[in-house]
Amino acid sequence: MISKIIRYSINNRWMVLAITAILVLAGIYAADEIAIDAIPDLSDVQVIVQTEYSGQPPQVVEDQVTYPLSAALLAVPGAKNVRGFSYFGLSFVYVIFEDGTDIYWARSRVLEYLSQAAGRLPKDASPQLGPDATGVGWVYQYVLVDTTDTYDLAELRSIQDWFLKYELSSVPGVSEVASVGGFVRQYQVEVDPRKLDFYDIPLQHVIMAVKRSTGAVGGRLLELAETEFMVRSQAYVGDLEDLRNIPVHTPKDGPHVLLSSVANVQFGPEIRRGVAELDGQGETVGGIIVMRWGDNAREVIGRVKQRLSELSAGLPDGVSVVPVYDRSQLIDAAVGNLGSTLVK
Repeated sequence: MISKIIRYSINNRWMVLAITAILVLAGIYAADEIAIDAIPDLSDVQVIVQTEYSGQPPQVVEDQVTYPLSAALLAVPGAKNVRGFSYFGLSFVYVIFEDGTDIYWARSRVLEYLSQAAGRLPKDASPQLGPDATGVGWVYQYVLVDTTDTYDLAELRSIQDWFLKYELSSVPGVSEVASVGGFVRQYQVEVDPRKLDFYDIPLQHVIMAVKRSTGAVGGRLLELAETEFMVRSQAYVGDLEDLRNIPVHTPKDGPHVLLSSVANVQFGPEIRRGVAELDGQGETVGGIIVMRWGDNAREVIGRVKQRLSELSAGLPDGVSVVPVYDRSQLIDAAVGNLGSTLVK
């Protein structure tokens, strides 16, 4: 049998050489395109449903959110396990699927059943799907460093949330850009109960006045002189002065009572649950790049680095992006060790 194969190969040497060249080129292409990672991803195919239910204790979250969602998602096709976790104001439901299930098919099925179960949840509960990533999708992390000490943690967090995060989220292969550290700036209205009692204004009136002042109201078209005019009311809050001038009460005899008359309006930080620190030099602000499920880690990191180098020109003077975790270095080291082992 072997002699026949050898004789056939000698008589058809050009065909054998052509097949060999095709196999070599296919191997080179496969070696260049194969997804290489230093950390094996053995995670189950899972979809996470996160629900915010602000201000509620864990038991209430469990009874009104986690349990109804878990019961509804048990019927998802291909789901082998459903796990629910309840925290203060927050619920997580993990739907574990059979091995080999396509992640995006699983997400679409969960979203379908989630829309059916949303009607049984409280009005203030807002369920949403988690990122299409796994537990080992954390591939890159960076921090913002201000060498001039011009910007505080709130300003650096605003740069991260409103500039870098949006730009990096559009990079192919990036599932999520998670912000860490700093302070999230927010408008804060500190109501003085003594002033409310003096003006005889219920607290609910203040809350409703602030809510009404932060939206736009549409009207209808008005025709004048054969020209149509669009009637609308625009009342978006642009700065603190807009908030201070919101009327909260209109007495029959006297001027309007403004929000600034009964409350202190200011910028302040949102309550945070953690901090980020760099090399013992104090707090900092950073971002975590989470890769999409099944993507090529080294290629995603390369695209993120390229995008960060392009975005550095748009950062304020003195602010720079410093990488603190780069898995591509570990991947290259692992590939180099494997190559040296094979050579030996």
